Amino acid sequence: MTSKLEQLKQFTTVVADSGDLDAIARLKPVDATTNPSLLLKAAALPRYDEHLDAALAGGKGDMGMTCDRFAVAVGREVLKLIPGRVSTEVDARLSFDTQATLERAERLIGLYEQAGIGRDRVLIKIASTWEGIRAAEQLEKAGIQTNLTLLFSFAQAVACADAGVFLISPFVGRIYDWYKKSEGRDYTGAEDPGVQSVTRIYDYYKAHGYETVVMGASFRNVGQIEALAGCDRLTISPELLGQLETEQGALERRLAPGRGSEARIRLDESAFRWAHNEDAMATEKLAEGIRQFARDQEKLEALLRARG
Repeated sequence: MTSKLEQLKQFTTVVADSGDLDAIARLKPVDATTNPSLLLKAAALPRYDEHLDAALAGGKGDMGMTCDRFAVAVGREVLKLIPGRVSTEVDARLSFDTQATLERAERLIGLYEQAGIGRDRVLIKIASTWEGIRAAEQLEKAGIQTNLTLLFSFAQAVACADAGVFLISPFVGRIYDWYKKSEGRDYTGAEDPGVQSVTRIYDYYKAHGYETVVMGASFRNVGQIEALAGCDRLTISPELLGQLETEQGALERRLAPGRGSEARIRLDESAFRWAHNEDAMATEKLAEGIRQFARDQEKLEALLRARG
């Protein structure tokens, strides 16, 4: 019998949640995603020393530019190993500034294009704030496709789809973490709140003909992945990909179009903010996620300054 990973690939596009080139080369995902935390880990690896030095030279003292150059350098290396796309993230500290997000996204695409990589191989990652969603809407119209990350509430998912974003990354594991701590109990399979969130979004999108891709992210265990088999895409850490690669047994498809019946929702800014605010988990995890990515961005900048 084929491995669970190979079975999963039959009905879900598998994405590597990593900048680990060795793992990507071995596990052969279609796409890959990076974020400030993963870039910080990559910066500590000797194989990236040359890219760090080149980023410093090209940045000319501008730490924002230096970090963008390093992010693109990592993305270029990843793209050598995969047939699809790499996601590269805008500085999380710009999450509440639409114009600054637009400018940084355009700069990242420009750096990729200078390196000979077309925008059809890159997704720009942006936090799913109201301001980030508005920036993504404009970028999509300009032919720059986006990956809206740190997505925890149904309101965020609805707003992203209405904005025409290419892809969303609902964070299964972080939702699970919050409910496990809040409720004081564990969850498995279909009862997992993170799994339920992605399932609801997937069913809603398919029921209303949205083309936005649903990519479950941030997994804590293989069971969560198996419960979402059939989702458009799943971005998975090398550790969990490795488990799926070694496990045998039948893997059943759990998500498929045609199962949703929820009425279509329309959200203006005030309705979005209220609906998101009413979800305590989403409110806390979005703010926490932005802070965590911002701190890792600052650590990367400190590492680069020390190197320079």
